[in-house]
Amino acid sequence: MSYQQQNMDEFDYMAAGHEMADEIDDGGDGELGDDEFDMLTKSIDTSSALARKGLDIQGIPWDRLNISREKYRLTRLEQYKNYENIPSSGAAVDKECKAIEKGGNYYEFFHNTRLVKPTILHFQLRNLVWATSKHDVYLMSNYSVMHWSSLSGNLSEILNFSGHIAPTEKHAGSLLEGFTQTQISTLAVKENFLVAGGFQGELTCKRLDKQGVSFCTRTTHDENAITNAVEIYDSRSGELHFMAANNDCSMREYDMERFQLLNHFHFPWPVNHTSMSPDRRLIVVVGDHTDGLIVDSRNGTTIGTVVGHRDYSFASAWHPDGRMFATGNQDKTCRVWDVRNFSTPVAVLKGHIGAARSIRYSSDGQFMVVAEPADFVHVYSTSTDYKKRQEIDFFGEISGVSLSPDDESLYIGIWDRTYASLLQYNRRHTYGYIDSFL
Repeated sequence: MSYQQQNMDEFDYMAAGHEMADEIDDGGDGELGDDEFDMLTKSIDTSSALARKGLDIQGIPWDRLNISREKYRLTRLEQYKNYENIPSSGAAVDKECKAIEKGGNYYEFFHNTRLVKPTILHFQLRNLVWATSKHDVYLMSNYSVMHWSSLSGNLSEILNFSGHIAPTEKHAGSLLEGFTQTQISTLAVKENFLVAGGFQGELTCKRLDKQGVSFCTRTTHDENAITNAVEIYDSRSGELHFMAANNDCSMREYDMERFQLLNHFHFPWPVNHTSMSPDRRLIVVVGDHTDGLIVDSRNGTTIGTVVGHRDYSFASAWHPDGRMFATGNQDKTCRVWDVRNFSTPVAVLKGHIGAARSIRYSSDGQFMVVAEPADFVHVYSTSTDYKKRQEIDFFGEISGVSLSPDDESLYIGIWDRTYASLLQYNRRHTYGYIDSFL
């Protein structure tokens, strides 16, 4: 990535739309009082039943704003500034590509939780929400890794990086002195394991079923040391491994039993995201280059290159069948590729306002979820060759998206100064669900 350590205060450069609270109007009678303002912006969750009755899914009181939802959407589409490393990359794509028509209805709104406050540290890194079951979600909120249970409605802190973090286990290569005030740039959670990556190349590993931290290491002392992405996966031998993509032009693979470095592959440019194939033989590598690489997981040798993007890529994902994979780029496209033919993408899917910053395939392979930086998450049907999609439309920067392992729940983290929340959508089934009246 471009090495600009932009914090949340610098999101004004990105989000040309105003904070929602700024749009509140009292109808021309003067300034709102504190009590009235608090009443309009206080945390009120939205259930599916309330949404069916017409309540905005984010709880935004459009009837009290000086702008309608439709007008505000048009304003955002016109004014939101997509970040580009290569000037006009998005404009070039806009001329060439049309957005796939919407109309799919695969996930339905279930609940919006405003008690949960997702945050973003770096505007290009949006993998900060992870669901380990249809009820359990882990996310970053400022310096803390938080756990949300949609079943109990309980929010709890798992790990706080604002102070001193040190490992309670002893492993070779571990920094026993740990870290202080670690800025977490990326996160991954799978089963009972959590890995957090930091701005200075830090990696912190924790077993969720044990107290304390298992392992701490600083991968590099390179000036451009930010950890851009982490992926946890089962290795070919059945052991749990993880790999970290770093701005020092490297990808590193570790085991999660002894936390030893297994592979260290070097590339010509900063690595922004990597994805291991389902058979564990290939890795998609994308970064500060228009091309994407397919490399051999055993030795890091490049065996293929995909060409077509016009800017830098920050997302990738494999279809569970191992034949298709997708790359997400700042040129506002997600491109789907077939490993049997790297020359031409299977599909070029264009977003509305910004880069494709996160991509997730459902475990059953039926859907691919693509998140823009803000306002839009797209769910594509793979059975229709990506020609049909559901568009989830809201307002706010997206901290991450995650499908539960059983594909039953889709979670979206929203960062906004006033309306930060966690959106939950549930898989639609032909037999439907009976809403709770509690």
